[in-house]
Amino acid sequence: MKRLISILSLGWAVPAFGQPGIDEMHQASQQLTSSFFSAFDCSLILAAIFGITGALRIYHNWQMGKREITTDVAAWFYAAIFMVLAGAFLRALFGI
Repeated sequence: MKRLISILSLGWAVPAFGQPGIDEMHQASQQLTSSFFSAFDCSLILAAIFGITGALRIYHNWQMGKREITTDVAAWFYAAIFMVLAGAFLRALFGI
């Protein structure tokens, strides 16, 4: 009989403490969603800044007579692509 009472008392205690903080989890998820979209937009803005800066630097080097600019073009292009893909990767990682 003691065993039955102890098993039943444990069974009642588990549902009472099984799901604490559900409201907090929803709130945290909503905060992550609102701040993540601004982070994704920030990555796109940084990619645009890298593209514009790279284009201006390459144009300046070309006008100054430096004809070997393929490494500069690749470096700035891949920096911008990396920022775009980093934003997309974060969006996929967090499932937003």
